[in-house]
Amino acid sequence: MGSKKVDFNRSGIGRLPDNKPVVYKIETEGGRTNYTGVAKRGRVQERIQEHLGNIPGSSVRIEQMGSIQEAQHKEARIIKRSQPKYNKQGK
Repeated sequence: MGSKKVDFNRSGIGRLPDNKPVVYKIETEGGRTNYTGVAKRGRVQERIQEHLGNIPGSSVRIEQMGSIQEAQHKEARIIKRSQPKYNKQGK
């Protein structure tokens, strides 16, 4: 599946594909993950924009997945491994 990295602002988020479920990471300038989440097909841009102003970051990286279940499993692995600062721990 495809992946893409854009600036964490409205214009950057507006360039993200919306046709498949994704796992996304909001990253700092140094590349550290502040937040990891999942967005359903058709709601990718809207879901990521909900974090603007709430979670600091300079870029957002997405990876398209084949299904929402696949995306949720990958999200859980990423959170367990990297423990992003703004994710609820123990998820």
